[in-house]
Amino acid sequence: MQTKDKIRVLLVEDDLNLGNLLQDYLEMENFDVHLCRDGEAGFEAFEAGTYDICLLDVMMPKKDGFTLAKQIKEKNQAVPILFLTAKSLKEDKINGFTIGADDYITKPFDEEELVLRIHAVLKRTQGDPMAQKNDETKFKIGKYTFDYANHALSIDDDVRRITKRESEILRLLYLYKNRILKREEALVSIWGENDYFHGRSFDVFITKLRKYLKKDSNVKIENVHGVGFMLIDEKN
Repeated sequence: MQTKDKIRVLLVEDDLNLGNLLQDYLEMENFDVHLCRDGEAGFEAFEAGTYDICLLDVMMPKKDGFTLAKQIKEKNQAVPILFLTAKSLKEDKINGFTIGADDYITKPFDEEELVLRIHAVLKRTQGDPMAQKNDETKFKIGKYTFDYANHALSIDDDVRRITKRESEILRLLYLYKNRILKREEALVSIWGENDYFHGRSFDVFITKLRKYLKKDSNVKIENVHGVGFMLIDEKN
């Protein structure tokens, strides 16, 4: 069942084991995934549904990924496409990008890298997908009221103005409330890339946000070692 706050993915992959593995992993990462086994079934699913991104294998029975991508783009030029393929030839990559692919990942690949690439593609093509799926600008975090639009965090009569970057990070933490926000995902979402210097900046901002939220003992930002952070709101 589709949930409105999930990114909707059309995954077309004829490898039974890989398809199931990717579907399970993406669903654990809070994506809504529709899996098809060949190009014809993929196009039928695309016509029948609405998707935020298409992940297409290149070598498939009945209809290859390049042909499927052309048909998808004829129906909806805006939907982003990411090719999954065992091919690494320069000609294949050029062909894919000529058709209108937004990214290209060569098998075998790490599932976590795929998630980062999906978020990066969506950010480039549609802006922040989480922002599109949640247009609220005011949030309750324990006893705090967080006004994202005005960069304000208040509790009782105490109003603190926070920076734009602090607001972006706190909002992302809120959207993943009581779930792990992976460090790499946060860096790509906020800065557009995952590198050492942005990682150090991210840690500094997390430290500041912890201080801002210390007036409510039911609210905390936990460090999940080696993975990321989690905003805990014990009352919500």
